[in-house]
Amino acid sequence: MGNDVTEVMQPLPYSYAIKVHRLMCTELMKFVDKISKIFPAIESAGPRCGSGIQVLCSLNDAIEKAKLLLQHCTDSSKLYLAITGDAIVLRCERVRTALELNLSQIQNNVPVRLAAQISGIVDDLRAAKFIMESSEQEAGKVVLALLRQDISASNLIENSEFEAFQLAALRLHITSPKALLIEKRSIKKLLDKVVDTDPTKEKILKYFLYLLRKYGKSVGGAQTENSSAQYEGSCSSSNSACGQSIEPELHVGNGRHGAQIGVSRTSIPPKEFKCPISLRLMHDPVVIASGQTFERVWIEKWFNEGHYTCPKTQKKLSHLSLTPNSVMKDLISKWCKKHGITIPDPCLQPIPATLSSWKTSSSNSIISLGSSLNDLCLRVDVSNVSLRSLDTNYGSDSSHANVIDELDLVSSRMNDDSHRFPSSANSDGVHSGSLTALAALPWESQCKALEDLKNHLKDNDQACHSEFSNSFLEQLFNFLKNAPDVKAQRAGAQVLLAFLKRRSNIPSICEDAFYLLASFLDCEITEETLAILEVLSDHRYCKSKIVASGALPSILKVLDTPLREFQAIAIKILNNLSSDSDTGSHIASLECISKLVQFMDDSTLAGYCINILKNICNYEEARVAISEADGCIASIAELLESGTHEEQEHAVTVILSLCSQRIEYCQLVMREGVIPSLVDISVNGTPRGKVGAMELLRLLRDVTHSEVLECSLPHAGSNLDMPRDSGNCPKEKKSSSKASRFFSRKISIFSKPRSLVLF
Repeated sequence: MGNDVTEVMQPLPYSYAIKVHRLMCTELMKFVDKISKIFPAIESAGPRCGSGIQVLCSLNDAIEKAKLLLQHCTDSSKLYLAITGDAIVLRCERVRTALELNLSQIQNNVPVRLAAQISGIVDDLRAAKFIMESSEQEAGKVVLALLRQDISASNLIENSEFEAFQLAALRLHITSPKALLIEKRSIKKLLDKVVDTDPTKEKILKYFLYLLRKYGKSVGGAQTENSSAQYEGSCSSSNSACGQSIEPELHVGNGRHGAQIGVSRTSIPPKEFKCPISLRLMHDPVVIASGQTFERVWIEKWFNEGHYTCPKTQKKLSHLSLTPNSVMKDLISKWCKKHGITIPDPCLQPIPATLSSWKTSSSNSIISLGSSLNDLCLRVDVSNVSLRSLDTNYGSDSSHANVIDELDLVSSRMNDDSHRFPSSANSDGVHSGSLTALAALPWESQCKALEDLKNHLKDNDQACHSEFSNSFLEQLFNFLKNAPDVKAQRAGAQVLLAFLKRRSNIPSICEDAFYLLASFLDCEITEETLAILEVLSDHRYCKSKIVASGALPSILKVLDTPLREFQAIAIKILNNLSSDSDTGSHIASLECISKLVQFMDDSTLAGYCINILKNICNYEEARVAISEADGCIASIAELLESGTHEEQEHAVTVILSLCSQRIEYCQLVMREGVIPSLVDISVNGTPRGKVGAMELLRLLRDVTHSEVLECSLPHAGSNLDMPRDSGNCPKEKKSSSKASRFFSRKISIFSKPRSLVLF
C-alpha cells in the first residue's frame, strides 16, 4: 500500500489548467484533496482484516479514477470535452458514489477524531452537485449537431459549418492563436492514442482538426467580426427572436441563409455583441450564473423586479451575482472602433420598442419587464422622493410641498392595477441625480420626504421589487454619508432598512457602504445599523464584506451594553456570520465566547449562542476559549439536559469537538455530570445527536476507565505525599467513580451487537 499512498499524494492539477468543465472538476478536486490529506491516517488506523484492506484498496482506486478524470479534463481537446460533457458528469457521479461508499465503510473502524473528519467529507459528498456550465453545454450541442450532418456534403453546409464552429470556439474560448495551437496539439495527442483502435473517435478528432485548420485563423483573427455577422444574418433570416435561447441543432442547418448576407452587411453587429433584453450593443457586458451575457443595467433591472431566472433560458439561477465579461467588452470595443460606432451609455437611452414584444415561455413574460422599465422615471421618483421635473428651485419654500405632492401622485399610481407610467426624455437624468437634488433641500424637508418614502415601502409589497435599482442604493448611501445630522442619518437608515426587508435578494453593494455602516455602529443610530446588518448578514455575499469592514469589534461591544434588544440583534448577526467558514474563523479569533456565556441561560437566545459555538468549534482558538470561559461548559451541559432537540444536537457537537482533542477537555466535561443527558440523547435525540452522543459516551468511558486505573496504581513518592493528598484524591475522583458506575449500569443498553462498535 505504500506505493499507492505515494500515488495518491501526488499533486493535483491547478484549477486554471482545466480546459473544460472547470466547475465540476474543481468540486471533485476539492474532495480528492481532502481525502488525500487524511489517507495516510486512514491506512494506519484501518483494520488489517481482508475486508478492511479491500475497502482501503477500493478507496484508493476511486481516488485514482478521480485523478485520471481531472487529468483528462486538463489534457484533452476542448471540442472533444464539450461533446462528451454528459459522460463527464456520469463519471463524476460514479466517482462520488464510490468515494462516499468506501468512506462510510471506513468511518466505523477508525478513531473518533478521524471518524469525525470522514463524516464531514461524506456529508459534503452527498450534497455535492456536478452540473455542466451552460456555455459549454451550448457548445457541445452545436458541435454534436454538426457531426450528425453528412460531412461529405461540405459544399452544402460550409457556411453552417463555419457558424457552428465559430459559436463553439467563442463559448470554449478558442479565439487566440495560442489557444488554437494548444487545441490542435491536444487533438493530435488524442489521435495518437486512438489510431487504429477506435475508428469513430478517430474520425471525429480528424474532423475537429480539419475545422481548426480551415477556420482557425478566421475565428482567432480579424475575420471574427465578419463571420459573426454571418451568424447574425442567419439568425435574422430564420426569423428567430434574438432574445430566445439558442438551439444549436436548429441554427446549424441555416448556412445558406447566412451565405446570402455577403460582405456588404458586415457592419451589422454580431448577435453575441447585443444584449438579449435591449437588443443593443452592450456597453458594460456581464455574465450571470447561467453563463449568459447581458448589459449590466438591463439585467440589474430584471433582478430588481424580483425575477430569479435567466431571461434567456428561463432557468432558476443559483445566485444573482454579476461577473464583468471583459473579453466580450474588448471584442465589442474593437468591432465598434473598426466600424466607427460609439456605444452610448444605456442609462441615457430610451426603452427599446421591441422589448415589449419579446415573450418567453415563463409565466412572467417579458411584457411585465417592459412595463416596469417604462416606469423608470417614476420608479426613481419614488425612490428619491423627487419631482418628475427637477428644474424647480429647491431653495424655495414650496419645494418640500412639491416633493410630497409628487410622492402622493406616485403612490396613488402604484396602487393602480396597470402599474404603467409614461416615461419622459429626461427620466434617466432624474434617475442619476434625484437624491443629489433631494440633498439640496433643508434637512427637515429631507427627513420628512424620506419618512414618507419609508411608509410607502412598508405599505407597498411590490415597491422594492419593481421600483428601485442598484443606483438607488448608491444614491441612498451617498445621502447617508453626507447627512448633516443624526436625524437625517436615522431617516436614511430607516428607508434603507425598509428597502432591504422587502427584498428577497440583495443587490450588489460596494465595500465602501459596509465601511459606512460599520462607522454608524458607534454613533446614535446603532439600533438601525444593527437591524440593517442583521438583514445583510443573512445573505452569503455580504458576510465577508461585513467582516472586512471591521464591524465585528463594534458588534461585540454591543454585548456589553445593558440594552437587551441591541444584544439580541448582535447575537443574531454573529450567528449568521458564523455559518460561513471564512467569517467564522474571524469570530473564533475574537474574545466573543466569554461574552456569549451570559446569554445561554436565556431561552430566546440560547439556540443562537450554541449554534455560534457549533459553527466555530472546529478552530483551536475557539476550543481553548470554550474550555477557559467561566461557566461555558456548564451552560452547554445545561442545554444537553433541558434544551430543544436542535440545541442538544449542537451542544453534543461542541462537546465532541472538545473531547476528541484533549483528555483535559474530557475531564472538564465529566465534572458537569453530562452522562445521563448523553444517554438520553443517544436514545431520544435527533439522528445526528444520537450518533454524536454515542461517540461521546465511548470517549468518556475510555477516559473514565483510564483515570480509575491511574488512581489505583501506586506512584513513586506517594508515601511522602499521602497525608496531604489522602483526603483530596477521593474528592477529585468522586465524579469519575460515579460516572464509571453509571457507565457500568447503562452500558447494557448499548451492548447489543449493533452497538458494540461504539464501545
